[in-house]
Amino acid sequence: MFKTPSDPIPSIQCRSLSSVTAWLLAGALVLTASCSSPPSGKGGTGPGAVDGARIRAADSEPQNWMSHGRTYDEQRFSPLKQVNADNVNNLGLDWYFDLPDRRGIEATPIVVDGVMYATGAWSKVFALDATSGKLLWSYDPAVPKAWAANACCDVVNRGVAVWQGRVYFGSLDGRLLALNAADGSLVWEVQTTPKDRPYTITGAPRIVKGKVMIGNGGAELGVRGFVSAYDAETGERAWRFYTVPGNPAEPLENAALAQALPTWKGGEWWKIGGGGTVWDSMAYDPELDLLYIGVGNGSPWNRAIRSPGGGDNLYLSSIVALRPDTGEYVWHYQTTPGESWDYTATQHMILAELDINGATRKVIMQAPKNGFFYVLDRATGELLSAEPYTRISWATGVDMATGRPIETPEARYENGEAAMVWPHPLGGHNWHPMSYSPKTGLVYVPAQEIPLVYSSDTEFRYNPRGWNTGVELDKAGMPDDAELRDQFLPLVKGHISAWDPVKGEERWRIQHDNIWNGGLLSTAGNLIFQGNAEAGFAAYRADTGEELWHTDAQTGVVAAPMTYAVNGEQYIAVAAGWGGAFALAGGDSAARSKGTVSNPRILVYKLGGKAALPAPATPTAARAVDGGFSYDPQQVDEGYSLYMANCHMCHGDRAVSGSSSVPDLRYMSAETREQFLPIVLGGLRHNRGMIGFAETLDRDQAMAIYHYLGKRAEDVAQGRD
Repeated sequence: MFKTPSDPIPSIQCRSLSSVTAWLLAGALVLTASCSSPPSGKGGTGPGAVDGARIRAADSEPQNWMSHGRTYDEQRFSPLKQVNADNVNNLGLDWYFDLPDRRGIEATPIVVDGVMYATGAWSKVFALDATSGKLLWSYDPAVPKAWAANACCDVVNRGVAVWQGRVYFGSLDGRLLALNAADGSLVWEVQTTPKDRPYTITGAPRIVKGKVMIGNGGAELGVRGFVSAYDAETGERAWRFYTVPGNPAEPLENAALAQALPTWKGGEWWKIGGGGTVWDSMAYDPELDLLYIGVGNGSPWNRAIRSPGGGDNLYLSSIVALRPDTGEYVWHYQTTPGESWDYTATQHMILAELDINGATRKVIMQAPKNGFFYVLDRATGELLSAEPYTRISWATGVDMATGRPIETPEARYENGEAAMVWPHPLGGHNWHPMSYSPKTGLVYVPAQEIPLVYSSDTEFRYNPRGWNTGVELDKAGMPDDAELRDQFLPLVKGHISAWDPVKGEERWRIQHDNIWNGGLLSTAGNLIFQGNAEAGFAAYRADTGEELWHTDAQTGVVAAPMTYAVNGEQYIAVAAGWGGAFALAGGDSAARSKGTVSNPRILVYKLGGKAALPAPATPTAARAVDGGFSYDPQQVDEGYSLYMANCHMCHGDRAVSGSSSVPDLRYMSAETREQFLPIVLGGLRHNRGMIGFAETLDRDQAMAIYHYLGKRAEDVAQGRD
């Protein structure tokens, strides 16, 4: 077992994996970690020697996990079966690696020839000996902390790509970087996004035919989506595909936008951005030579604002097939025409061959936010099936003749009437990866059930420093009334859905107490693995869902597990650390989880593992509200509306923090209250990610938020919370 310090680790540039010593500082304790050669492994001539041929033949070397979903088809299924349903109860912790930043952890580690490559918060990269957890090198891209204000959903990163001796990753502030896989030294970096807009990168890159594919996020705040391809050797941009049209007065950037532009009717969406960011999932079919991208929501969400004349608004909420050499459009399928609910189609896409109506079909499968599980012909985009995998109220089904949803009219809140709609913007399924097992024929979906009250913001004004949804977020928050909260909270729950994509129905489910549970891994050992919001990590029978093994991860697990082998021994690994959109913004719903403390680690298990995690910190006594937090009751209502519009995305609904990584503002100290205006308006704590909002709020508005927080502090002190 190898443990690293909890303090931030400096970037370590090991010029030789056999000679340079890295000094890791932890207070007065100094540890040494030799940069040693990786264990022997099949394939490759040096560290990170991955290419397209190796990825296409990944099943011939199942001990490696060489790309984000293990294979280009993104099935997240491993042929390894040393760990199986008969012996998984003997699984034990073998080693762990402490990640330095107490924020959300969403990465899937990559393992190539005995070396693990993983990312943590703030886009930091780590290379580890996969048998011991020994640190080989690390790299910190030095993301400016103030850029966190542009991240809708925490300072997370979902992992790296490895290709021909290099490690590629995106940074939160929009850069794509290439590192030497042997020592972590920087080879090149390129800024992939405009710096004058709130773009971020949290997704893992994919590499196809020597090109690095990278998307971006930021639609909630106001950006225009695109995906770009860069030459893996030089960093030179090869092509860019914009997913939504820009200013109609200017030339179209690609031919596909000619069919998209007429579907945007009226308005000036391009001034806000339009949305359509490609912030997570991609997949590649080498036989068809098609790259599949998932496209996100509109900016703003509310179609009546961005496109007041209506229209489908292509290519929002769509799966789009492109040629990877040129970025040329081939086909698309739109899951949510006229998207108005933040129903992205960026969720995990899986390629498989299924026997449908007696014929073998090459399909692409997705369970996007809108709650329907889609099976499409991946050569043509033809819809083969679409059935609800979770609770849905915005539509009653999908018309198989047209491929369009059969909408429930009252769900169109932008027409003037507020509506409680399932699913919530967090989705029936979010970014957490699914898994498909060809052994069972099932797709395992980390599904969610949660509604939101949508209402149109009739006084919407574009805010260059904040969220731009066009939805009245203060009307969507958790009620202050405790009885109403008690009625609402049981509605928020998650489950694993074992989905039969041929029959279009759920075979069985595993119920969870809350949403925001981890991604899935399936294996030939008749197992599925998943971490959850309750700080558990568990193994289940893949054919029946019976729980076979469970361990305490000491933090909520949202990332997907993976598995690999070195010298004939199989390991199960998961990156653990509570965080992300729900943890930050979920308020009471998130805070009720048992895994809200973030002790971020990479956890690695094997049969007979004997390591143990250190005892968790002793729970602190119930916090007391610092006295003297007086407030003006006349300003509370205005303060609540302003808080929900500007603050709750990080500090939680009703100022209830659902993550230990972000301050709970009900418990502000006297010192923080004294510095409230310099912090909120002046950016006094920008180096911690808290920018100043002087461009968005004036002094009176900031003070109204202060008075609302005073009321919330009193609620706690009086036992009303």
